[in-house]
Amino acid sequence: MFVDQVTITVQAGDGGDGCCSFRREKHVPLGGPDGGDGGKGGSVVLEADPNLATLIDLRYKKIYQAEHGKSGRGQQMTGKSGESMVIRLPPGTLVKDVNSGKLLVDLKQSHQRFTSADGGDGGRGNLRFKSAAQRAPRRFETGWPGEKRSLFLELKLLADVGIIGFPNAGKSTLISKISNARPKIADYPFTTLVPNLGVVRLEEGASFVAADIPGIIEGAHDGKGLGHQFLKHIERTHLLLHLVDFSVPDRESILNRYHGLQAELKSFSPALSRKPQILVATKADDSQSRKNFDDLSASLTKLNPAVFLISSLTGEGIQNLLWKIKGGLAKESP
Repeated sequence: MFVDQVTITVQAGDGGDGCCSFRREKHVPLGGPDGGDGGKGGSVVLEADPNLATLIDLRYKKIYQAEHGKSGRGQQMTGKSGESMVIRLPPGTLVKDVNSGKLLVDLKQSHQRFTSADGGDGGRGNLRFKSAAQRAPRRFETGWPGEKRSLFLELKLLADVGIIGFPNAGKSTLISKISNARPKIADYPFTTLVPNLGVVRLEEGASFVAADIPGIIEGAHDGKGLGHQFLKHIERTHLLLHLVDFSVPDRESILNRYHGLQAELKSFSPALSRKPQILVATKADDSQSRKNFDDLSASLTKLNPAVFLISSLTGEGIQNLLWKIKGGLAKESP
């Protein structure tokens, strides 16, 4: 199951209480104060784990509590600090404060850490209050409470290339052909219900990550279909592959589909629609696709100079497409 957003509550540990104690040793009748400080409460730390790809582990547990600090003891002994709690999240997780709506951190890097709730400090023991005027203080402090906050976690996948298109355009077949991803493939719409990530390796030292999202339909930006739920997962990509099924008999519908998806992208996010795109005509193994591609080639190049005809079934045109993608990514790199 793919889960890309969840709300949790994090509670850091309270600091331990300080101790009020006096030395009680033989032959030392006036030993003075020796109460130690309380230990610091544990914090709640968020860490980006590259082995995770979903927030499902946090779906059923809503409260995360770190350990409290221990109280101080006599003989100037400080209490033990509470153990911090580490919550592991997939890279690409946005962490927002529920109450303020403020973005606290964007966990983009693997093993990046963020302290979401800081543990309370321990209280001071009576030894801390000893002075020339107060030789035997009985004063001590209780521990300070740890931070508590509600967090909204939203996952946006980290991929270099986003594969988009209407249902049955061949997105899942393509990503299964060029990468290690193994999505469900069938000859009916919406076989892809969750985003799929795959690593594409061209040669040693040359690779990129591609993301295939569920098929988009008209009205997706208003919540229709499935794709609108996952369009956010291609907002971080550098390049988009727009796949169009060219095997349909009606050539006019091909252009309508192209313009329709572009309109959905713009309605969802103007910034997303401005990303560099490569137009990919799929199913070159079908004679109708070749005929349509030849007839529409002039119109296509006006829409997008980067146009490729491919067949994921036979592999035709895919290698050239991959190197074009690699070149486009190199241009987008800072």
